[in-house]
Amino acid sequence: MSVQERKERERADRERLIVATARELAEQQGWDAVTTRRLAERIEYSQPVLYSHFRGKREIIGAVALEGAAEMAAALRGAAGAADGPRARVTALARAYLDFAERNPAVYDALFQLDGGLAFAEEDTPEPLKDAFDALLESLGEVAGDDVGPALFTEVFWAALHGLATLTRAGRLPPGDTGRRVRLLVDRLAVA
Repeated sequence: MSVQERKERERADRERLIVATARELAEQQGWDAVTTRRLAERIEYSQPVLYSHFRGKREIIGAVALEGAAEMAAALRGAAGAADGPRARVTALARAYLDFAERNPAVYDALFQLDGGLAFAEEDTPEPLKDAFDALLESLGEVAGDDVGPALFTEVFWAALHGLATLTRAGRLPPGDTGRRVRLLVDRLAVA
């Protein structure tokens, strides 16, 4: 291995460490606790080293969001792939989405609540974000019905899931009725 390859590998390892540490700190204490000073202390590098990877907290949030989008896409595909039949896939997809939001609140916030500098629904939307949407579209497209296109149906279904996740996390909806809400959403929106 050349010196250059070793330096690139070390840089990539440091970047992964920064993102993992930011995510861990945010999941434990919230995003307000994630500062470049605190991250530098935790990873045992100076703040200038941290800034050589990310221009600031916004880019770190964006990196956590992209990592989270890839994980969400995998969870959605895994849940939908294990279900038999369109309605069962949509139900499994909805549960997997809500479970992901519940298990990863800081990542979910990085994806949908905080400004990570990422473009959504644009030409320059990063691939992990597109892939997470596609993971929804793959199962939801088959139950969209003839009156709307699969993409529009997916947007509306996703918005409903996001609302359920956000309102439940905020304590605005009792968590015990999540299963009933998912059934209602699938029964009313998924026509296949």
